Formats: sequence, structure tokens, C-alpha cells
Amino acid sequence: MAETDTTTRKTVEGASRSSAAEKRLKEMGEGKILKLIFKYAWPTIVTMTINQLYNAVDRMYIGHGCGRDAIAGLTLTAPIMMSLGAIGVMIGMGSATVMSIRLGAGDRPGAEKALGSCIALKILFGLIVPPLMYFFGFRPIIEAMARDGATAEAVRLAIQYLSITIFFNIFAHLGFGLSAMMRAEGSPKKSMHCMLIGCLTNIVLDPFFIFDAIPLPFTSLAIPGLGLRVAGAAWATNISMMVTCSTAFIFYLTRRSAVRLRWRRIRPWAGVTGKSIAIGLSPCIMQMMAAVIQFSFNRAFATWSETPDQGTIQISAFGIANTLSFLFFIPCMGVQHGAAPIIGYNWGAEKYSRVLECLKKGLALTACATMIVFLGTECHPRLFASAFADDAVVIAATTRGMRIANICIWTIFVNVASTTYFQAVGKPRIAIILSLLRQCICLLPLVWILPHFIDDHVLAVWLACPVSDIVAQIATLPPLFRDMRFLREKIALAAQPSVG
Repeated sequence: MAETDTTTRKTVEGASRSSAAEKRLKEMGEGKILKLIFKYAWPTIVTMTINQLYNAVDRMYIGHGCGRDAIAGLTLTAPIMMSLGAIGVMIGMGSATVMSIRLGAGDRPGAEKALGSCIALKILFGLIVPPLMYFFGFRPIIEAMARDGATAEAVRLAIQYLSITIFFNIFAHLGFGLSAMMRAEGSPKKSMHCMLIGCLTNIVLDPFFIFDAIPLPFTSLAIPGLGLRVAGAAWATNISMMVTCSTAFIFYLTRRSAVRLRWRRIRPWAGVTGKSIAIGLSPCIMQMMAAVIQFSFNRAFATWSETPDQGTIQISAFGIANTLSFLFFIPCMGVQHGAAPIIGYNWGAEKYSRVLECLKKGLALTACATMIVFLGTECHPRLFASAFADDAVVIAATTRGMRIANICIWTIFVNVASTTYFQAVGKPRIAIILSLLRQCICLLPLVWILPHFIDDHVLAVWLACPVSDIVAQIATLPPLFRDMRFLREKIALAAQPSVG
């Protein structure tokens, strides 16, 4: 009798979970678009903020406790970490898009294969690439970036940080990848909780690992710390990533997900892996190019600054400005990440009117979000810069650089929204081209060309950003208008009465 009751209870619980999952999928195909975008966007915004806080919190603590060399050192590590993360984005976002499309088409086994393929590829990458980078890759890259243009201490701290974190990179890849899969299956809040737990762990551990003592508020007492400085920030990040990864696996192993994690599905699937990589190639290239851009800015500041101390100041300023820009830019990207599964699901279900509506509202919301970035970075840059440093010279350099770099940031909403749209509907070639427009075709050459034509070489490096923003916006319009016309034709065809 007890066994029968247990079996009945499990059956009811399974049916309840299945019903909830089906309700979420039905909502993506029938719910109000604007409401859905906000529903999926706000947890994504929180998740992305939490994700960015991994870097921001490290820089805040290090900037106030370890000085400009340490800030510059972390900035020098960024191209390496971003390059490793780019492959993770390709696997994670590509697999998430395939899952979303398969769910929209009613192909549940295909969605499970997308999940299993994502995990398998993440593990293979984490076991192979970071060790190769450690033994053969990152030291020459760091030295090439800073050669004769930054202090030796900044270079040493960059190498120290990477030496500690690179072998734990697999946990970051798995945690972030599974978080993207949660959003794709209609569980953005679970994705947010997964990232939040890891971020809070990092915030708590950072001061304990970095400082010798942590003062208690409103008292003269202090808690002893490990005093590991930059190395402490690295270890705090490693532990936090392990916590995030563990939380993500718990979600899928406890059967609370719409897509089941089956051990037999964890392998690269021929029909899924290729599609995932093709779709994820756009954001991968975008982030890889961001890594190249970061390398180029670091090298350009080191090249055009008059002394290694001045180069270290500009590299520190760029690191802070870049971190702040990412934080301000999160509402814009959050809207796009929130809209992507809705677009993908309805594209797979051939509900083109909902695809077009979601695209239009995504464009409008992204325009508002980019204006917020512009206002935030132009009106109070010194206030935000001081949160990351107490060095007056670094704060002044950051304030000047942010105002120059973000003066035209409000123009890029079309490029950002269009890139996400083409990725979501499974058109990776167009998405890749649009990604390359702003970063590779425009920004990268300008970083190296403008200093040869402007006497203030450091100013010229910063000016590369607004010039590329304007060009990318204009060049994105033709493919966007063409696809919107295609959607209208599909909608008109569907509205025609059937014959016979």
C-alpha cells in the first residue's frame, strides 16, 4: 500500500512538473509579447549583472586595496579570459538556441540532445584548452600587450591571476552554459538564482581572501583576512564558479526542468552539435573580437603613452571604463537575451506575426536602454570611476576616457537588436557579419589608425569607439529592413483565405 501511494505521488508530481513546463512553452507562443519580454528580460538582466559583478567586485576590492598596478594587471588578463569565454558562449548560446527551436517545434528528444551536447562539449573544452593555454599561451600574450608600455609589477600580477584561475575555467563554462539552457527552456528565474548564489559567494569571499583584515561596521573590531591580494581575488572567483556550476547541475538532476538531463544524452550529437556551433559562432566571434579589441586597446595605450607609468594609468582607466560600460549596457543586452527565446520559439512554430512584433518591441526597448548607457556614462563618470579606485590620477583618466568612448553609444541599438534577432532565428551568417561590423571592420582598425592622424595619441585611441558606433548603426539597416519585409510577406500570406 505504501509503495502504491509513493508511486501515485511521484506520478502526480511528474504530471504537475510536466504541466508547468507545458504552460511555460504555451505562454511563449501565445502570451503578450511585451509582458513576455519583461518577464524574460528582468531575470536575465539580474543574471548578467551578477555575471559581470564577478569581474567588477574583484576590481572594486583590488582598486581600493592593491593600487593601479593591480588594476592594470587584471585588465591585461581580460583578453585571455574573454577568449576562453568566447568558446563557452558559442557552445552555450548556440545549444540554448537549438533547444528553444526544438521545443517550439515540439521535438523534446532533440531538446534533450541539445542539453547533453552542451555539457559534453563544455567538458571537452575545459579539459583540453585551459591547460594548453597555461603551458604554451598566455604568458607571451601578456608580455606582448604590455611590452615597454606598462610596469613590470602589472605584468607579474596578471600572470599570477591567470595561473590560479585558468585550470578552474571548466566550472565557469559549465555554470554559465547551463544557465543559458535554463533561460532557453523558459526558466529565467532559476537561471538568475543559479548565478546569484555564485556571485554572493564571490562578494563574501573576496575581502576575506584579499585583505589582511576586514573592519566590522560601526565598531573598532576587524575580522582577520588571508591577505593574499590579487591571488586572493583569483581563489575567491574559483570557489564561486564551482558553487555556480554545482547549483546548475542540481536544477537539472532534481527533475525540475522542462528538458530532462539524461546521462545517455551527454555526448556530442552530429545533428545538434554542428547546428549549435553554427548558431553560436556569431556571439563567439563577437566576444573573440572583443578580446582582440581589449588586447589592441591595452597595446595601443602601452605604445602611445609616454612612460610605463602613464601606460599603466591608461590601461587601468580602460579596464575600469570597460567594466562600467558593461554594467551600464546590461539592460540593453538583457532585453535581447529575454527576446531571443521568444523569437526562436515562434520562428520554430512559424508564428511570424509574433516574431515581427517581438523584433519591433525589442528594438524600441533596446533604444531606451542604450540611451540609459549614454546618460549614465556622460553625466556622472567620476562618481562611478571612484567606486573602482582611490587613485586620483586613475579616476581622472577614467572619467575622460568614458566620456569620449561612450558619446555615441546611443546609436548602436539597431546593430545590437538585429544581431540577436538573426542569431535567434538560426541565420548565423548574417549575425556574424553584423557582429564583425562594429568590432572588427570598424573599431579594430581605428584603434591603430587614428593615433597617426591626431596629435593627442591617447585621445585618438579613445575616439575609435564613437566613430565605429556610428558606422555600424548605418550599415546594419539594409539587412534588417530586408528581413522585416520578409516577415510581413509571410504574415500577409498566412492571412489569405485558404482555397477549397
